[in-house]
Amino acid sequence: MEGAERAAVLLMSLGENEAAQVMKHMNAREVQKVGAAMATLSNISTEQASSVLDDFIEEAGEQTSLGVGADEYLRKTLISALGEDKANSLMDRIVVGGSTKGLDALKWMDARAVAEVIRLEHPQIIAIVLSHLDSDQAAEVLGQLSDRIRPDVIMRIATLDGIQPSAIKELDAIMEKQFSGNSNIKSSEVGGAKVAADMLNYLDSSDEETIMEMVREHDEVLGDRIQELMFVFDNLSDIDDRGIQQLLREVASDQLSTAMKGASPEVQDKIYRNMSRRASEMLKEDIEAMGPVKLSDVESAQKEILATARAMADSGRISLGGKGDEYV
Repeated sequence: MEGAERAAVLLMSLGENEAAQVMKHMNAREVQKVGAAMATLSNISTEQASSVLDDFIEEAGEQTSLGVGADEYLRKTLISALGEDKANSLMDRIVVGGSTKGLDALKWMDARAVAEVIRLEHPQIIAIVLSHLDSDQAAEVLGQLSDRIRPDVIMRIATLDGIQPSAIKELDAIMEKQFSGNSNIKSSEVGGAKVAADMLNYLDSSDEETIMEMVREHDEVLGDRIQELMFVFDNLSDIDDRGIQQLLREVASDQLSTAMKGASPEVQDKIYRNMSRRASEMLKEDIEAMGPVKLSDVESAQKEILATARAMADSGRISLGGKGDEYV
């Protein structure tokens, strides 16, 4: 099972009260994914549930807390999974105060819906909005925008270094006209080259390359700065051995073998060195047995592994190393 499915099994095993307490510490995107998984789970065996609980016990000490909001989407998903009575009881424990509104409400919408809301806005407005979203969601929204506007938006995101609270409130009012609501925005720290790089990391390689070429045409120095901050598959060789070992425990074997088809010798060596001899031999055999693999499949597998690595880095479980990290 994937991560969201495992989380869904765990939450449904805990009971309403305990599940509600856990979900208070999840962000909007995580609740969406887990809620969707809860709605589709069926025929979970005792062995599968036990395996999920065993994995949780092993890694519980390494988890960190994150904030979360609430939305009607979650309520509908939980009703589908648990029935109306249980879902409402669970939601009452999760949601404190009013529903999430304003800019924060965009975090609960799918990428296509967000793109429709901001599509006709000025590129600077789009850049600020995307900077408020999680990088993976922002990348999906960026993918829904026209090819003409995407490089401009990325450049504006990369050069944002803060925005006046009054401007944020004004932008929040604009969003309110699109879908009723208002929100208190406390932070004016948005954008920057790292935010732009994180978004590009989640795009397909072809889209990523196209945008970067156009950015460099307008501003070569900015393009190089964004590229420097991007974390690509070759950067896995910068992760320390302990981090690689933890990452490999989170990656499915078929996903890894596909990704390794396009890996550099440095990355291959790093991964093989951090596996047992038997495991590395089995991986090599799997790769050989695969034969030719579509480049798009290889890139997709690599993107998924990179997403896992970034999530682990965000939670403090591993350090990505390389040029993007700063130490004090």
